[in-house]
Amino acid sequence: LPSLSFPSSMHLIQVDSVQRWMEDLKLMTDCECMCILQSKPISIEKDEENELILSSQHSTCDNLQLLLKRAWIISTELTRIAQKLGKNRWQRVHSMTVRVNCHVRSMINEYNTFTRNSSEEMHQFEKILLAKCSEFTAFTERCIQTEDEQILKSMKSCINETLTTVAQYFGQLIELVLTHEAQNLLRQIELSGSMYVTESAISSLFSLTQEGAHLCRIIAKEGGVVALFKICRQDCFRCLYPQTLRTLASICCVEEGMHQLEKVDGILCLADILTDNSHSEATHAEAAAVIAQITSPHLTFTQHLSSFLENMEEIVTALVKLCQEASSGEVFLLASAALANITFFDTMACEILLQLNAMQILLAACSDKHKVDTPYSRDQVVTILANMSVLDQCASEIIQGNGIQLLMEMLFERSSSGNSAEVAACERVQQKSAVTLARLSRDPEVADAAVKLSCIPRLIKLCRSPTERNNSDSVLVACLAALRRLAVMSPEGLEDSDFQQLVKPRLVDSFLLCTNMEESFV
Repeated sequence: LPSLSFPSSMHLIQVDSVQRWMEDLKLMTDCECMCILQSKPISIEKDEENELILSSQHSTCDNLQLLLKRAWIISTELTRIAQKLGKNRWQRVHSMTVRVNCHVRSMINEYNTFTRNSSEEMHQFEKILLAKCSEFTAFTERCIQTEDEQILKSMKSCINETLTTVAQYFGQLIELVLTHEAQNLLRQIELSGSMYVTESAISSLFSLTQEGAHLCRIIAKEGGVVALFKICRQDCFRCLYPQTLRTLASICCVEEGMHQLEKVDGILCLADILTDNSHSEATHAEAAAVIAQITSPHLTFTQHLSSFLENMEEIVTALVKLCQEASSGEVFLLASAALANITFFDTMACEILLQLNAMQILLAACSDKHKVDTPYSRDQVVTILANMSVLDQCASEIIQGNGIQLLMEMLFERSSSGNSAEVAACERVQQKSAVTLARLSRDPEVADAAVKLSCIPRLIKLCRSPTERNNSDSVLVACLAALRRLAVMSPEGLEDSDFQQLVKPRLVDSFLLCTNMEESFV
């Protein structure tokens, strides 16, 4: 370019504006390039037409994953824009707004390339959202062109309002898109006579359920539970039962899923599957997983449990049999988790378990490393033992099955990996084994067996050493309770200092004393 001369004041103004424009341009063009490149595949082959067709033939599952990833990015960016806006970081607000605008356009382009029958309502939302994004970008661009505080202050409320509107329309569009895709998958499941198409649709539906409770609610509202139980009632789809039941277990983590399960007599269907010996072990295991999900003590909605009680005896019987015959640790874990949850909400379940000799079956399983091979499985077993220990007849069963020895071993449960979930499971095993000992030690024979196996020194160690119990307060309380029960039955097993600090005071005082016993490495 030829050199041009300007008056000095004019030159300064020009340089300043050009520099500002150059700073903005990089962000804008980067985003624009990104938008264009993501919308058009680039081919180095001569047969470009064929490559274009192949590149668009991703599975529905892949496309939805891409859509959800893009939606997450946009949602995160909108949150960050609100934060920067609060700090008056106008340059950052504008560049991020441009980026969001490009992401929204890319998301809509990507979605429209793989969906065939989107509704008119969806197209309207797309147009409105794109218009609002353009309006948003224009607002923020005006803000970086002025330094007048009064103008910026007056525009801030407009930008805030537009940001809220963009977020609302974006949320509504995503809701429509996900509902539309769930409807398409369910339509395929209900109408397709093809095994391959049905399997593919169920697989995609399962992937959607893994994206969180909100998607599970959408699927449940659109009739997902009804459609999946219809599959589970057709013999021609027997080979699809395991993945169908796995998808059902995911959907039933939300209340809407439970309501649907109740409407279609889902519990009766599950009972039929569990008691039908012609089904595979994999099918029985996944049915047990659904039972474990719908009986979870963490759920706040329990309306479905009335129909569960009607089928409880045959379900419990089938689950005990599954525990006994399990060919792997995973199958045992699912069956024992279902039993553990069932024992929480009705003592009748514990009585049925006693009649079925479940105590001996579970205790025997714990010595089989092919069945009980993780702290998670031991957590389920000791949960069942703790809940059954409220029954007086349980004490003799425990002694016959060498159960006190097992409970003693569980007091030593430690994580080998350091994984947080495994550490938490180990803490639960320690806590529940101490609770079970405390409950069972009302029987002199159990207390005597526990003393002979040196349970008292181990309980004292857990109380006095925070690292032994991984600093868990719940383990400490359970150990103090068990120690006090054993001390009543066998006071000679304690030294005077242990008695004075851990048994004689009020439980809360002993608890406070032990929580202050932090180990010093100074």
